[in-house]
Amino acid sequence: MYHLLKTFLFLFSPERAHKIALQLFGFGLSIPGISHSLKRIYKPVDKPIQFCGLQFKNPVGLAAGFDKNGEYIESMAKVGFGFIEVGTVTPVPQEGNPQPRLFRLKKDKALINRMGFNNKGVDYLVEQLKNLPKLDVIIGGNIGKNKATPNDKAIEDYVICFQKLHPYVDYFVVNVSSPNTPNLRDLQEKEPLTALLKSVKSENENFENQKPILLKIAPDLTQGQIDDVIEIVTEVGIHGIIAANTTISRADLKTDHLRIEEIGNGGLSGKPVTARATEVVSYIHEKSNGTIPIIGVGGINNTHTAKQKFAAGASLVQLYTGFIYEGPGVVKRIINGL
Repeated sequence: MYHLLKTFLFLFSPERAHKIALQLFGFGLSIPGISHSLKRIYKPVDKPIQFCGLQFKNPVGLAAGFDKNGEYIESMAKVGFGFIEVGTVTPVPQEGNPQPRLFRLKKDKALINRMGFNNKGVDYLVEQLKNLPKLDVIIGGNIGKNKATPNDKAIEDYVICFQKLHPYVDYFVVNVSSPNTPNLRDLQEKEPLTALLKSVKSENENFENQKPILLKIAPDLTQGQIDDVIEIVTEVGIHGIIAANTTISRADLKTDHLRIEEIGNGGLSGKPVTARATEVVSYIHEKSNGTIPIIGVGGINNTHTAKQKFAAGASLVQLYTGFIYEGPGVVKRIINGL
């Protein structure tokens, strides 16, 4: 069924197809009996997963970027995800980079994007979350800075998003690893990253009900940089790491190199990232002696690739590109396969 739908959707530009697909999912899942039928095809998980003090009904989540503005949480919850990460969100709305900015690499089952944190702003997301009915799903908030905000003022942007979202999400992700906002990845360096995480943690301590804070890192970090991240996460005392974001590497792609050059800059996601993302998860797990909780993301499109992340040391996994290429049934297949 999804193969036919995908053939239709792939007639459109990736960004247009994304909007059409979300609207179709929302409509289909609103039909009486459909969502109830979906629940019946999932094998029950032996026991809920405990992660950073939260209880997840299953370990398969939707990665940030798919539903930046929190407009489709109900629909995605009905698909079967155990957790949904909204964002990346910034203090004020921004258009993101000029279109086209999202590209399919069909031969590689991959995407290249340079969206640039396009979103409707944190206040809009808060309103979406306020109006949600009670759902049996964990919600994460992925926060970033506006493009116009210089790096020396970035902390203020992250704190604004953190304060406003705090009552409405279950955990936070500090995103400093997108390659599509100029100079954002510079915040992964030791000094600015330490200052940022300390500020967000300090803000968290002002709330009686503190929320877990995770850091999302790039797969392009060197071993030395990952060592610094492990040291900072341990020293500051945030709760975990999401590994890994999109990559700027273009190694070993099946897509013609002229097409890759034509597309230009952006973060690569999907099947080509599988091995490197798993390496990063494994390295963090081993280097930290298993003391840092990890969510594994990058190139997961079936039970086998999910199990690779778990074997490497991840406690939970997230999908994005695999969900686009394989369809909503991939969530069921992974959960049942586990």
